[in-house]
Amino acid sequence: MDALTSILFHGVAYAMILYVISVGLSVTMGLMGFANLAHGVFAMSGGYLCVTLLGALDIGFPLALLAAALGVAVVSAVLERLLYSRLYRAPELEQVLFTIGLVFMAIAATKFVWGPLPQRLPLPEALKGQLVIGARSVPAYRAFLIVAGLAIFAALWIGLERTRLGAQVRAAVDNRRMAQSLGIDVDRLFTLTFALGSGLAALGGALGADILAIHPGYAIEHLVYFLIVVAVGGLGSIRGPFAAALLLGIGDTACKYLVPELGAFFIYLAVLAALLWRPQGLFGRTA
Repeated sequence: MDALTSILFHGVAYAMILYVISVGLSVTMGLMGFANLAHGVFAMSGGYLCVTLLGALDIGFPLALLAAALGVAVVSAVLERLLYSRLYRAPELEQVLFTIGLVFMAIAATKFVWGPLPQRLPLPEALKGQLVIGARSVPAYRAFLIVAGLAIFAALWIGLERTRLGAQVRAAVDNRRMAQSLGIDVDRLFTLTFALGSGLAALGGALGADILAIHPGYAIEHLVYFLIVVAVGGLGSIRGPFAAALLLGIGDTACKYLVPELGAFFIYLAVLAALLWRPQGLFGRTA
């Protein structure tokens, strides 16, 4: 029972990080149809920026998280207008080569600026140590990640379902041409959504730096997990990546705890089975 509780707790905390990073990729890929394999770069950039702000400038943890997310969102909006928008109608191979090129450029740049070693996230005193819940004590920061992840999920759910921008995003995801015919400025919507997705990735990278260490190879090392969450959850969905992140986070934690010699074998097998069952994802649109 103790092992099961530990697996669930740490698995859910890991899942929240995967969700916050991946949900923006799900929405932007569903909206733009762009194979952005450089999404992990924004998560890595958020982590590096947060660690730098906490270490060099010694500002508060909440302010560092906010600054990292907003800073990456602004830069991503500029990149979307200058670079990404030129390849929206390009073949998928060109999109993949372009974004993979961005990944390797980011790896070289981070090695030059921060060096090859992983960066440590200096946690605030309130989030260090253990938190007593009932008869058990759990890591305080993992508990914070679960609460933060659920709050972000709720905010995104409300934002997509109850706001004008959310309605426009849903309309463009469902039928881009019809949305344009109704007067929706799709180019502006692309930029705002891309910035939001990148900012969420940066926030997830900063929040999860204690679990997924920030280092130059971050964007390529964890890319497959981000893509699994998007593929299994379904493009353009908020609920789908949440469910997929929970399955992946808990399953990956359980596999590494119970059968570490097999690594992620069962995870890839489960993903293969899920996509054979529902190729469009758990909550993806059917043809």
